Amino acid sequence: MNTHRSLPRRAALAATAFAAALVVAASGGGESTVTADTSAAASTTTTTTTTPASTPDDRHNQADVAFAQGMIPHHRQAVLMSDMVAAHGASADVKTLAAEMRKAQVPEIETMSGWLRAWGEKVPAGTGMDGMGHRDDGSGMPGTMDHREMGRLGDARGNAFDTVFLTMMIEHHEGAIDMAGTVKQRGAYGPAKDLADAVITSQTAEIARMRQMLDAGRP
Repeated sequence: MNTHRSLPRRAALAATAFAAALVVAASGGGESTVTADTSAAASTTTTTTTTPASTPDDRHNQADVAFAQGMIPHHRQAVLMSDMVAAHGASADVKTLAAEMRKAQVPEIETMSGWLRAWGEKVPAGTGMDGMGHRDDGSGMPGTMDHREMGRLGDARGNAFDTVFLTMMIEHHEGAIDMAGTVKQRGAYGPAKDLADAVITSQTAEIARMRQMLDAGRP
């Protein structure tokens, strides 16, 4: 299959749609709808995401709202992918990776949902997307997987599943980093900026670890 070498281009293209949505949000027009961890034998590094305090905070603007509304469904898809590993014969390294991602991202979903409720904003329902890979308005979110890609992951088993999972998750992480960087450029501040910084730091490190696993032929 095509490996991670082509993924940055796709993430960059999808980020364009995300940035356009933020321009609309910043001007007050329409609803804005706009992250994961590993452990491998090839690396001794342990990455954790520092989740900002869950106490509601009044500090926010439209970029903060767009970040939360987009990162929630983005995280939910990562959790969904992580939940598939047990039934698909994944290696011990990938199972550990998936467990760490889930442990980090589920609390972040709850934290961001709390922000939106405190701000009087809509919390995305379900995945917040039309199936997988598209928001309700039809535009794409960086790094999200569509039905075809999720089907390919679902059909894989054993070592093939590990390879597809790692390749897709690298792209997913790149999308989260693009989203976080975009909202920072659009003026996110307060708790949303803190989480955006944490996403960029933690997921950049995780991408390096997953690429090392693939390049070393593991799994």
